[in-house]
Amino acid sequence: MINGKKLIEIRKAGFVNKGAELMLYAILDKMKKEFPDAEFAMAPSVSTASAPYLKRAELRLYQKAQFWRKGFQFGVLANLIPAKIRDMYGIVLDKEVDIVIDAAGFSYSDQWGKYSCLELADSCKRWKKIGTKVILLPQAFGPYKSAYNRKGITAALDNADLVFAREKVSYDYLVDVVGERPNLKMAVDFTNIVEGIVPEEFDQEANRFCIVPNYRMIDKTSKADSDAYLPFMIEVTRYAYEKGQKPFILVHEGANDLMLAEKIRDAVSQDVQIIKESHPLKIKGILGVSSGTVGSRFHGLVSALSQGTPALATGWSHKYQMLFQDYGFPEGLLNVHMSKDELHKTMDLIIDETSKQNVIEKIQSNSQRLKQETEQMWVDVLKVLKS
Repeated sequence: MINGKKLIEIRKAGFVNKGAELMLYAILDKMKKEFPDAEFAMAPSVSTASAPYLKRAELRLYQKAQFWRKGFQFGVLANLIPAKIRDMYGIVLDKEVDIVIDAAGFSYSDQWGKYSCLELADSCKRWKKIGTKVILLPQAFGPYKSAYNRKGITAALDNADLVFAREKVSYDYLVDVVGERPNLKMAVDFTNIVEGIVPEEFDQEANRFCIVPNYRMIDKTSKADSDAYLPFMIEVTRYAYEKGQKPFILVHEGANDLMLAEKIRDAVSQDVQIIKESHPLKIKGILGVSSGTVGSRFHGLVSALSQGTPALATGWSHKYQMLFQDYGFPEGLLNVHMSKDELHKTMDLIIDETSKQNVIEKIQSNSQRLKQETEQMWVDVLKVLKS
């Protein structure tokens, strides 16, 4: 509690990755409706760009004193600071938090090393001792071949109140380690019910077909896939341009994505606009009014598909494949090594009017079902939090 009010910490969300920020907005929106008197907190990040003070302050988030870096815990000295002083600077302690909502997206996996599972295990054990409710919202998990991570994720699930895997592959990775258990459930990405905002200055007539690059396709894939990615996205954009689709490039996150966007534009045409929008709800709004999209950012794809915008994707983890299966459009997942003819044929599915309409109907039908699943997920969460 803080000043007699329930204190809710939101973890692993941020402001550079627009998917993480979109999850933050989704959580705040829901929790404020259910707990109107609650206060919210977020821990600073070692990478100050991902959760800068001014961004946290803008959303009226208290500053959580405790955070981790490569297995070492920092911030515990804040316990020695008198409460009156902490109140002056908006600093809260771990022991004052009533509810922890984790929105990592994709963090607890062998692909991210051992420290994230270590931190999660230690934190969940600590929270369990002091009676803090812990919810891990839908996210990707695994794989867990490392004994270190298997031990860590087991300890986390032993002490968390509720954990949601975002799709069956992630669920199966967890079940392989901990078995089926009542606090482990499956639910889709929960940003699908968030409403987007179309920016007033966005020119919908000049910018119709959205291209969303992702630097993770360079630094998180094999050398062969990494080398093929940029030429592949250039061909995607060139074909859309030649077909009169009025492509534009939407920068979903940071300097590396912008660098890819500039290289794609320079290789195709200076007529191709680069849109740098920082607000996640406006990014979702842009994707919602686009005629189609080819992207590599997971939450960019969720934002498109959940609004009925036909989408194709390249991906660097199992979460992309499972997303397109959820929307009943598995053929929408592209391979960066496919031939130009294969690529053009697949792109025609969301360019040619007849096939495009068939795709739209398919994803809209599945979108309604998935939104109902998200509403049920929140029912399950609130049942635990209000018990």
